[in-house]
Amino acid sequence: MAISSSPIASPLGININTKLAASSSSPGLALFNLSPKPTNRLSTIVLSSYRNELTSEDKKALFEKYGLDPNQFPSQSSSSSPSLKTKRRKEIQNPGRGKQVREEDEEDKPPRTTHRLLQVLGGKAKRKKLLSPKGMDVRPMMEVVKGSAFDTLQAAGGCPASLRPGRWLDLYSGTGSVGIEAISRGCSEVHFVEMDPWVVSNVLQPNLECTGFLDVSVIHTVRVESFLERADQFVGQDSAFDFISVTPPYAQVDYGILMDQISKSPIVGEDTFIVVEYPLRTDMLDSCGCLVKINDRRFGRTHLAIYGPEWAQKKRKK
Repeated sequence: MAISSSPIASPLGININTKLAASSSSPGLALFNLSPKPTNRLSTIVLSSYRNELTSEDKKALFEKYGLDPNQFPSQSSSSSPSLKTKRRKEIQNPGRGKQVREEDEEDKPPRTTHRLLQVLGGKAKRKKLLSPKGMDVRPMMEVVKGSAFDTLQAAGGCPASLRPGRWLDLYSGTGSVGIEAISRGCSEVHFVEMDPWVVSNVLQPNLECTGFLDVSVIHTVRVESFLERADQFVGQDSAFDFISVTPPYAQVDYGILMDQISKSPIVGEDTFIVVEYPLRTDMLDSCGCLVKINDRRFGRTHLAIYGPEWAQKKRKK
């Protein structure tokens, strides 16, 4: 056992210099030179292991032998490790501190920006450019998928040149490109459901203003699940839509639960068409309530399923 050689002021005012007794017959003991000169300098005594380890009882007896209070001079191990453990515990148990760190991380993120990469494919607003967020915050439907969806709907409705008039519900609308395409091709009214206020203010609403479709649009800034649960409150008694598009973020939904909720909602009528975009390796049922699957195509890692009434399936086959 070795004791630091720094001078220590004892409670009795005696200056103590500690020195390792290298030639001592007992390797665990230390010699002390007592000096009568008082000093005001205080320091912490540090005990480090040297050959034999002293027990806590031996340390206490050694301090008391020279008139020192052992509680005023904790060992190095006892003075350092508890503080580290306490610090770690506070970091884990203090939710405010963790929340503050997360807020600082969010502040370091670059601001969200937009660019014009999308366009309307057909109808009154054909070739109009649309805003979309940069990055992967919002993933719009690919134009090849969107074009195929509307071609199928127009053929199934018996009018290849345009959509049959009606109301469209755009769930998980994001940029609004699907609903805007629907208005451009003949729909009389579109309801957009998007829960992100930034996307609504900086992307969706500017796109509707740019295309001139703001007057025939209704924006619901709520979660899709909440909208489906209270559809009659949002859209009134006549809540069944002629067309519904479902383009959710792939990793954040369970398609089985989502489609079951849609099929049981009053938004679905006997003549409703539902367009669903879903990822590869996802099992989609052949029916959605009273509607049957009339088309299911693959575009790389994306699938497009369309449900509709049985008469539309027969008409499409002919």
